[in-house]
Amino acid sequence: MTATSANSSAQLLQGLRAIVGDKACMEAADDMQPFTTDYRKLYHGKALAVVLPATTQQVSEVMALCFRHGVPVVPQGGNTSLMGGAVPDAAGDAVVLNLRRMNQVQEIDVVNDTMTLSAGVTLQAARAAAQEAGRLFPLRIGSEGSCQIGGNLSTNAGGTAVLRYGNMRDLTLGIEAVLPDGRIYSSLRGLRKDNTGYDLKQLFIGSEGTLGIITAAVLKLMPLPGATAAAWIAVRDPHAAVELLTEAKRVAGQAVTAFELISGPALTLVLESMPQLSAPLPETHDWMVLIELTSGGDAEGLDAMLMGILEQGLERGLVTDAAIAASLADTRAFWQLREEISDAQTRTGGSIKCDISIPLSKIADFIAEASAQVLALAPDARMVIYGHMGDGNVHFNPLRPKDMAAAEFLAQNYARVSHAVDGLATRQNGSISAEHGIGVAKRDDLLECKSPVELELMWQIKRALDPGNLLNPGKVLPGAKGLV
Repeated sequence: MTATSANSSAQLLQGLRAIVGDKACMEAADDMQPFTTDYRKLYHGKALAVVLPATTQQVSEVMALCFRHGVPVVPQGGNTSLMGGAVPDAAGDAVVLNLRRMNQVQEIDVVNDTMTLSAGVTLQAARAAAQEAGRLFPLRIGSEGSCQIGGNLSTNAGGTAVLRYGNMRDLTLGIEAVLPDGRIYSSLRGLRKDNTGYDLKQLFIGSEGTLGIITAAVLKLMPLPGATAAAWIAVRDPHAAVELLTEAKRVAGQAVTAFELISGPALTLVLESMPQLSAPLPETHDWMVLIELTSGGDAEGLDAMLMGILEQGLERGLVTDAAIAASLADTRAFWQLREEISDAQTRTGGSIKCDISIPLSKIADFIAEASAQVLALAPDARMVIYGHMGDGNVHFNPLRPKDMAAAEFLAQNYARVSHAVDGLATRQNGSISAEHGIGVAKRDDLLECKSPVELELMWQIKRALDPGNLLNPGKVLPGAKGLV
């Protein structure tokens, strides 16, 4: 480091401390380590500093300062990314801007059915605040205790209730975001109709912090469900699951809130990882479904719908066994088994993350063909397949054999298995990222699944908003020749 660059860094750090305070500006490597390592401990970076602003104005001042110094900034929420999208690279020249101090629920409007909150509010806190006001914020994902609203927006999170309520794009009416030069964009108006030109908020939703730092949002609220019915169902195969979903939508319509597919190895992994949990059914099954129906309050009618769906499934040979939740505790137990699948993989290590979206009409054939291709490449892999079949999203996660080290399995198989699964999804008009984002892990794969026109347009938007490539550089956009 030259004397000039060292002096510039010292001036930057002094300026950051002046903005956020000494305690909210970290410079020691040990202090910064939790912010420079990703959730799965697969991506490790370095940072010049970690700052924790408490207000949008502080974010604006930090961005303006870094912009003047030409210093890159990595926005970070709960750091729960599975794609390495929320940590810096190894260069050590970036500032990590973590939003966890911006955790205020600013307003709940029960007449307009909206909630305005800062980006650092955890999803769990947002759902609790809505429920306290007699409303539902319907986004549900397993990491809700640690993931933050800003991160949910920046990855366009989906989760288990997309079938009924949609993903974050569908649940958002307005956002506030700080641009790379420190300017503040705001559409925090809570309007359901606003046709005054381009819908700029959609540029930031799903952009993984590469265009601006989302600092607040206005989100839609829904009525609290008065009744819930759920069942854990063994199905013949994924084709039968698709037919059962069709029947469920015919019988129950929009009351079908969630329809989750779970493979036998996925459930086995959870039960081995958490032996205090119990399987809902007495026998093991290759394929299962967790279905949930909700309504405004007619519990008997909802139970009758669920029974009708199961009876039709049994008559048609789609369903081989089922456990019906007799209480809210049963429903929660079913959901715990489903939601623990991701963490069970993380604890075990050696999971190849493929987050696929496929047209529902093709999803069963995709699962069969992708499984055959993976087992030809890695014959002993455990096929942990699960996800939101109701909206065509499958988490296709081949896992290391029990007798093989995680690092060895990933080194031998990650690239070729991921390439095979993603390639098949692309050929079937699917997506290689349904809800996890792109980050670093899938960045270069966009060269194979996006057209040159799409990539060029993405880069044009990036250049327009971030000409210095200072916001989350190296994420999402592949640095292909002729595009940068």
